[in-house]
Amino acid sequence: MLFIKKYLKWISTFLVLTGILLTNLNIYPLNIYFHGLGVVGWTISGLLLKDKAILTNFGLQIPLFVIGIYKIIF
Repeated sequence: MLFIKKYLKWISTFLVLTGILLTNLNIYPLNIYFHGLGVVGWTISGLLLKDKAILTNFGLQIPLFVIGIYKIIF
């Protein structure tokens, strides 16, 4: 639990920002993977901390990334 409280948000932030940078550089589909992993990390953090604002923001992004990954695969 200490790892999650101490590092998960920072790692997730790095992944989200990397995904945004890759989007700005038009590096597709790598941007979806990085940003998506960051969103999952933030959602887990929100669940553990019982933070509804984080869950609303990042939890609702997960289906959007699932659609993007589905589009890549199929």
